[in-house]
Amino acid sequence: MIIQPQIQGVVARSCHPFGCQAAVSEQIAKSQTQQSSSDALPKRVLILGASSGFGLASRIALAFGPAKADTIGVSFERGVSDKGIGSAGWYNNIFFHQAAEQDELVSTNIVGDAFSSEIREQVAKAIEQDLGGQVDLVVYSLATGIRPNPETGEFWRSAIRPVGESVEGYSVNFEKNSLDKVSLPPATEQEIDETIKVMGGEDWLSWMQFLTERNLLAKGCETVAYSYIGPEHTHAIYHKGTLGLAKTHLHHTRDDINTLLESIKGNANIAVCKALVTKASVFIPGLTPYLLALYRVMKDKGLHEGCIEQMNRLFYGKWHDAADRDAEGLIRIDDWELRADIQLEVNALLAEMTSENFDNIGDYQGVLGEFLQLNGFAFPSVDYNQDVDIEALKALHP
Repeated sequence: MIIQPQIQGVVARSCHPFGCQAAVSEQIAKSQTQQSSSDALPKRVLILGASSGFGLASRIALAFGPAKADTIGVSFERGVSDKGIGSAGWYNNIFFHQAAEQDELVSTNIVGDAFSSEIREQVAKAIEQDLGGQVDLVVYSLATGIRPNPETGEFWRSAIRPVGESVEGYSVNFEKNSLDKVSLPPATEQEIDETIKVMGGEDWLSWMQFLTERNLLAKGCETVAYSYIGPEHTHAIYHKGTLGLAKTHLHHTRDDINTLLESIKGNANIAVCKALVTKASVFIPGLTPYLLALYRVMKDKGLHEGCIEQMNRLFYGKWHDAADRDAEGLIRIDDWELRADIQLEVNALLAEMTSENFDNIGDYQGVLGEFLQLNGFAFPSVDYNQDVDIEALKALHP
């Protein structure tokens, strides 16, 4: 079977397994070059949301960088079935595990719904059996649009909406290679509440409570969740919208987790990341034109980072440096993005950008390329005209 990209709007309906292998290998190579002067690196790590984006990059950075950490990764992915080839995250898990085994690292994959009690029990068992009973770091990087209510079984659903007033803007359509105008009405109170339930800090706190009650956190254990704030240009749809309110709730939850971890001298962290092409970010209307301009400017200045560069800089550059935290104690790895000179040039490009010239004004090919690579395409090292043995893929498991 020859596998080619199948794109619908901003959704990839196919993935290439060996392109996913190339993606994992490239990130591993970047982490293997890192150095760290700290002796306090985590050695046993639980990553919730480990199969793509910042979660996968965190796992790779910690396993193949100076920490040489053993890891447990939780993700909700699917393999080959009658419905298709499976998801990119499924293959990311497989090829991460293969590479970790070669380096004699523990790399347990747990595939299932991280919101469920069943998966929590599997995680507890894996920590006891595979990591000696406790972890030094918990990375919370779940990105999903729905979360089940544990009491009723019904689902809360997030909504990407402005708050208070409608917002008009543009969004990239990768299927049609176009910049389409979008108009978003303000969120209802129910949409605000449910977005906070799905994307806020409630589940992060619940996980940390579960792990604490089971005595699965080592003394000094830390945890980190990822956030985004962005410049004024993106605030209407992000920082001041439903997503921003959810992130504000996440930030406040850090205080509750710090209180929870006092007895083991632990710590909760929020890392504010750069705007990047991820499976979640491409769904945010108005953000993709900003990404086109940002990528062009930061590449021109030699400052562009992907997820793996961000996570390497987080764990091996900023993690233990108090000077890299802002007044609220947030770790800022969006610092290069928000530099005044960067934003000045980005805003100038956005002022010129139209649906006719967006692919020349901004770095459309770069953004499109990263979107394709999320799903295993656009890697020069992979022959996409070669047949893929589906039966052989069925024998692979995370």
